[in-house]
Amino acid sequence: MRVRFFILLLLILTAGGVIAQETPLPKKRIVQDSNPNTTTQTKTPAQPSGKGSQIVDDSTKNVYGPKTTLWITENDVYQNKNNYQPLDTTIIDYHRWTFVQKLNNFYQDLGNVGTALNPIFPQAPVAIGATPGYSTYSPYFDLAEPRYFDSKSPYTRILLVWGGDGRARSHIEFTRNINPRWNFGFNYRPTLVDKQVQRVGKGDRQTVSHYYDLYTSYKSKNERYQLLASYRRMRHRVFENGGILLTSRDSTFSGYFEENAGPYLLAAQSEELRNVIHVFHQYQLASPFQLYHKADFTRQRNLFADVRANETNYDQYFTYTNPDSDINTTNVSDGTKFNTVVNEFGFKGKAAFFYYSLFYKLRLYNTSNTYLDHLALPYDKRGVENYLGGQIAFRFDSLSELAGQAEYLLDGNYRLTAQLRTPWLDATGTSALVKPGFLPQAYRGSHHQWINSFNDPFTNQLSAFLKVKWGRLFVSPGATYTALSNYIYYRENDRTNEPAVVVAQSGGNQQLFVPELRMSLRFFRHVYLRPQVLYTSFLNNDGNVLRIPKWFANTQLAYENMLFKGNLQVQIGVDAHWRSEYAALNYDPAIQQYYIQNATTARAFPLVDVFFNGKFKRGRFFVKYHNLQQAITRLGYLPTPNYRGQGNILDFGFDLILFD
Repeated sequence: MRVRFFILLLLILTAGGVIAQETPLPKKRIVQDSNPNTTTQTKTPAQPSGKGSQIVDDSTKNVYGPKTTLWITENDVYQNKNNYQPLDTTIIDYHRWTFVQKLNNFYQDLGNVGTALNPIFPQAPVAIGATPGYSTYSPYFDLAEPRYFDSKSPYTRILLVWGGDGRARSHIEFTRNINPRWNFGFNYRPTLVDKQVQRVGKGDRQTVSHYYDLYTSYKSKNERYQLLASYRRMRHRVFENGGILLTSRDSTFSGYFEENAGPYLLAAQSEELRNVIHVFHQYQLASPFQLYHKADFTRQRNLFADVRANETNYDQYFTYTNPDSDINTTNVSDGTKFNTVVNEFGFKGKAAFFYYSLFYKLRLYNTSNTYLDHLALPYDKRGVENYLGGQIAFRFDSLSELAGQAEYLLDGNYRLTAQLRTPWLDATGTSALVKPGFLPQAYRGSHHQWINSFNDPFTNQLSAFLKVKWGRLFVSPGATYTALSNYIYYRENDRTNEPAVVVAQSGGNQQLFVPELRMSLRFFRHVYLRPQVLYTSFLNNDGNVLRIPKWFANTQLAYENMLFKGNLQVQIGVDAHWRSEYAALNYDPAIQQYYIQNATTARAFPLVDVFFNGKFKRGRFFVKYHNLQQAITRLGYLPTPNYRGQGNILDFGFDLILFD
C-alpha cells in the first residue's frame, strides 16, 4: 500500500512538471490577493501619442513578486484559517544562518554546524506514544517542514552561504501553480561543513546532510475538497571527533584553542535517515462541518559506525567495550530502526468566531535493533495505539484567540495544551504524560547495554508574557514554570567494567521558575536595542539532574534604514550572547545522547558577532564576523565539555528570489 501510494504521488508530481509550461505575460493580468474571493485587474497603460516607438509597461514592469506568491501551513488549513501570507523578504536577523542562532541560542551543539543539538531549557513533549528515543538531529528535520503555495508565477529561491573554513549551506526552493487550483513544488537543502579541528584540506567534511522534499496542493472547482501531500527525506551524517584530546588543562582551557589540538576520534560517524510520506485532505459537507483524513508513513534509522583499526585513541575514549561475542566491536555498526503508519480521521468546522475539531487516530509502529531482537524486552517491538482528541478555539478577532487541544492515548497517556493570545498578553500551558522512548528502555551495542522498566514521564509547563508598547519602547516581561516527574536522563557511570554512560530515571521531581524580559527600544530614529534576559531559579532539583545556566542573555544593537533613495535596505549591528558558567551536558556519539557530567564547568563567555545585512530589488546578502572576542583574546568557548566552539571567522551569504 505504501509503495503504491508513493508511486502514485511521484506520477502526480511528474505530470505537474510536464503540464506546467511558461506562457507570455498578457497585456491584462488578473492578480489575486490573499482573499480568494476578490480579484483586482492590472491593465497596461495606453501608449502616449507621439512619434517613434513606445515602451509598454509589459516590458518594464513585472507585476509578479512577493505579494503574488502566497503560502500557508497545513496547520492553518486544518484550523480553517485562510491565512495565506506573502513571502517574507525581510533582512532582519538574516545573518543568523547557523541552526543554533536560528534557534536563538537555546540549544547547545558540538561547536560546528550540523552537529548534535540539545535544548538548554526543558521542553514540553509533543508525542505521547511510542518514540525511538533519538532526538539530537530532530531539529534539522522539523525546521524544514514544507509550506504550501498559491503562486501566480513560477517562484524560485536560491540561497547560498559560504562560511569560512569550508562551512556551507544552500537552499534551493521552487514552486509554481499548474493551474489556479493545483500547485507543485520542491525544496533541496544540503549542508556541507568541513572539520574545524585538524582539517587536512578543503572537503574534509564533518557534516554531510542532504534534505529534500516534494509537495503538492489541490482544490476542487467548488473548493469543497482540498488536498495537501508531501514526501520528505533527510540523510544527516556527522563524522564524530569525540572532542579534543588534551594532555593537560588549566583554568582558561587554553589548550583547546591551540592550532595543533587534536581530536579523540578519527573514523567514527553517526547518522540519522528519515523518510516521511504525508497526506492531508478534507471535504466540506456544510459551512461549519468538514470531514478530514491524515495519513503518515514514517521511517527513521539511527546508526553509529567506527573502525577500530583506524583509531589511535580508541581504548582511551571508549573505556567500555561490550564483551558479548555476538557484537562486532572491531567494525562497529550499531543501528536502530523505527517505523510508523498513522491514520487520523475526524471532523471539524468553524461557525462565526468558534472553531472545533474531533478525531480518532490509529497508529501502528515497530522497532528493531540487531543485537536486541532475540532478547525478552520490557516492551513490545510492534504495537497498535488508539488515540482520541480534539481542539476548540474562540477567535474574537485577528489578534485575540483562546484555544485548547486534547489528545488521549487509550492506555492512559495524554497531552493537554491551552493558548491565549491577545494584544497585551500571551500565555500557554501544557500537561503531558508520555511513554518512555525505546532507547532508554533497552539498548545493546558495542559500548552500551541496558534493559530498564521505566515509569511514564510527566511534564507540566506554564508560561505567560505581558506585551506593553509605549511609543518607541516595547517591553514583554514574563515567566515560565516547569515541573517534571519521572524524568529520564543520561549520566556518567562511576562503576568500572560497565558502560561509561548509562540511562536513569529520577525518583523525585524537578521544578524551575524562569523569569524573562524581552524588550525593543528604538532611538536616534533608526537604531534598535533588543535585549532578552532569562534567570533560572530551581524550586526543586532532586538528584541535581537538570543543568541550566543561572543567567542567559541575547542582545542586539542595530542600525536599520533604507539608503540610496530606497534602493538599498540595510541592517548593520552587533549580536551578543552570554550565559553564566554551569556544568554543561557532555555528549556520547555512540548513542547520540547528551549526558550529565561533573568534571568540567563551561565558563561564561561573551559570544559577539558583527554583521551587515542588505537587500536590493530581489536579492539579499549578509556579511558576518563571528566570535569577535576570540580574535582579541585568542581564547574561545566550550559549548559542550571537550568540544571547542566555532572560532573567529568571516561568513558571507546571499539569496536570489525569481518570479519568472
